[in-house]
Amino acid sequence: MTDTGIQYYHHGRFKVLGGVLPDAVTAYQTYGNPSNPCIVFPTCYGAKLGLGSQSYLVGENKALDPTKYFVVTFALFCNGEPTPYNGPYFPAISYEDNIHAQYAVLRHLGVERVLCVVGFSMGGQQAYHWATLFPDFVDKFVAICSSARTSPHNICFLEGPKAALKAARDFQNGHYTPESPPQAGIRAFARAYSAWAYGQTWFRRHLYQMDGLYPTLEAFLREAWEGRFVTNWDANDMLALLETWQRGDISIFRDRGDFGDSLRAIKAKALIMPCKTDLYFCPEDSVNEVSQLRDAELAVIDSVWGHAAGGGANPTDVAFITKQIKKFLV
Repeated sequence: MTDTGIQYYHHGRFKVLGGVLPDAVTAYQTYGNPSNPCIVFPTCYGAKLGLGSQSYLVGENKALDPTKYFVVTFALFCNGEPTPYNGPYFPAISYEDNIHAQYAVLRHLGVERVLCVVGFSMGGQQAYHWATLFPDFVDKFVAICSSARTSPHNICFLEGPKAALKAARDFQNGHYTPESPPQAGIRAFARAYSAWAYGQTWFRRHLYQMDGLYPTLEAFLREAWEGRFVTNWDANDMLALLETWQRGDISIFRDRGDFGDSLRAIKAKALIMPCKTDLYFCPEDSVNEVSQLRDAELAVIDSVWGHAAGGGANPTDVAFITKQIKKFLV
């Protein structure tokens, strides 16, 4: 597999929802031969290119095989890898901003057309936005544990961990220093966020023990959740990404805000894969979206892993997702 490593594209002055970035930067990584059909695979919340977050689907004989496709993975603005500006005054970023930035990179790489955009969670919302904003550039898209519009329940759920982080004394309204990050706030965020990532049956079966890796639920929360966020994430980045997520809605950009019309206007063929126990993006919303898309397949992930089923947490679910994507791409 030809892996270029993380690269950075400088856009210069770049207009975004909340203002202008003086030198916006998009982080991306490419795999395979540029002469092959292009597949775009953007990151989700909590994912970074440098952490190998996309590797569960990218690789030889995997869903996105670089021996067959030219795979381009993108980091979301505010995930800590692209644009280097931070702090509480960073301008609001929309999915539209991310997609226009990614489009500029693809044109820079010489990509004339995208065979498929694949995404999990926020990545799936980007896939929906790609199909909406560039209908003549994208042939297909795959949305895994995601939706075309962030539901009121999803928005409300995200307010919980957001409030936990902001209420922490060490957050200091976002004016902390790199030397003194708000660890208490980030840990509170992680705990509030964690319970929603899995199905209720997953907890009943004590699957958080991960085959003995974590002897107790407390150990799992402290090491797998608190530790991951404290080690890898900036608090203001976390909040900025949440706000992008909460604003997700393809009808903002067309059809006078009519969600149904926006879905029916999408020309790209779609594969929609919800998980039946997902508490973030409920499968009922996916069923509704598929019923209004012109050309869409629904493949429900039958798993107790909830939202995490779509992100590579469980090999059985990855195998199902891989099989569905391979069939869809033919």
